[in-house]
Amino acid sequence: MATAAQWIQGARLRTLPAAIAPVLIGTAAAFEMDAFRPLNAILAALVALLLQIGVNYANDYSDGVRGTDENRVGPLRLVGSGAARPEQVKYAAFGAFAVAMLFGLALIIITQTWWLLLVGVGCVMAAWGYTGGKNPYGYMGLGDVFVFVFFGLVATLGTTYTQASQLSLPAVIGSIGTGLIACALLMANNVRDIPSDIQAGKRTLAVRLGDKHARESYVLMLAVAILLVVILAPTRPWMLIVLLLIPASLMPAWLMINGRKRKTLIPVLKQTGLINLGYAALFSLGLVLSHGQ
Repeated sequence: MATAAQWIQGARLRTLPAAIAPVLIGTAAAFEMDAFRPLNAILAALVALLLQIGVNYANDYSDGVRGTDENRVGPLRLVGSGAARPEQVKYAAFGAFAVAMLFGLALIIITQTWWLLLVGVGCVMAAWGYTGGKNPYGYMGLGDVFVFVFFGLVATLGTTYTQASQLSLPAVIGSIGTGLIACALLMANNVRDIPSDIQAGKRTLAVRLGDKHARESYVLMLAVAILLVVILAPTRPWMLIVLLLIPASLMPAWLMINGRKRKTLIPVLKQTGLINLGYAALFSLGLVLSHGQ
């Protein structure tokens, strides 16, 4: 029986910034349009967090029963390590998805945006299909597309829309930026796992690109995400404070390019998660300060 600490490890807290960041940015974009709704923002954050936890448990279950995690390097996996039975982890994933859907339903009722029911169902189906089912798209190199779309575009723009009932250019730029950083986090994870994934027949984008190009793509994604704010600078000069993230990005970028041992890439996950939070905080602050001018 897994301990509480092991279940918390299995939830992979280091990935949760990828869920919080788009909600912060989406809320700041709504604030700039004078449409900030605290309750809606909280509900959106709960949905995003629970979906992320559900995805993490679902991946743990699916990769565990397939044997993908048997020779991996990195944090604890509940099924792969034998700490928990597969069905327990599967039920934990379904439980997180169910609670996320309840909070999502509450948000839909408040905002009367009934068409978002389809988006919610799509989110859960995509979350499970990442590594679950007979033909998981995460094993075909499409996991990065899922992360960019759902933890970038959908989470950010959905947060903005459920508060402002419209979108804006900053919301779109922010959704692309945080989506790219979330993809960079996934790339760091998958570069570390290239040997075990090849052995298990898991053709992630990192496997398809090859070790060298996959590492380079991580740096490219961070660079594009940060530099995108230049588009907003002519009308919102405070957005340039996002460029303060460049020094913080140098160490994980260096580790990705030069860290030959797989274990040296483990800290990059935490660092990239913090970069995503920092990006969201600075992006949001830039919008608030620009709005106050």
